[in-house]
Amino acid sequence: MLILLAAVLYVNLGQGSLGLWGKSEKETAAESSQSLTELLAAGVPKPGTPSPSFSLEDLDGQVYTVGGERDKALLLNFWASWCDPCKEEAPDLVTMAKKYSDSLDVYAVNVTLYDQLDNVKKFVLDYGYTFPVLLDKKEEVYRKFNGVAFPTNVLIGKDGVIQEVIVGSLSAKDLEAKLKKLTNS
Repeated sequence: MLILLAAVLYVNLGQGSLGLWGKSEKETAAESSQSLTELLAAGVPKPGTPSPSFSLEDLDGQVYTVGGERDKALLLNFWASWCDPCKEEAPDLVTMAKKYSDSLDVYAVNVTLYDQLDNVKKFVLDYGYTFPVLLDKKEEVYRKFNGVAFPTNVLIGKDGVIQEVIVGSLSAKDLEAKLKKLTNS
């Protein structure tokens, strides 16, 4: 199976002597690369597009729904308990959630498929999370946002439109600057 996949990629990327229907290797590689990029980007939530709708339970079984207009802006934080950058940004999330509580909701979405519930609960206790911790048990929501790394933060305006997708952690200063802009504070 791997040999077949390697052969298909070799031919389709124009690296071999076969090429694709007489096109130059550079033309073929550029077209393949472009269409691969387009395929990866298709359906991916981007800034300026509505947030995908979803509902998830929190640690206590309460259901939270995202999608459409909201009373407050929203920071969705996709994370896992074993993720070192998630541990680094956790205190900043707690601080920002308290500081902007009048204009911002923070939902910590644990991608539980890659975690263990006991570790999730310990993380939440250790870092003093006071905002909802939602459980994405089947990775369905993380996939909707085309998650590729932890942490991933999605900033959503009151209008339900994605303002920014941040892969990786930010300094407290940079995070606060983005939240001020999001909440118009």
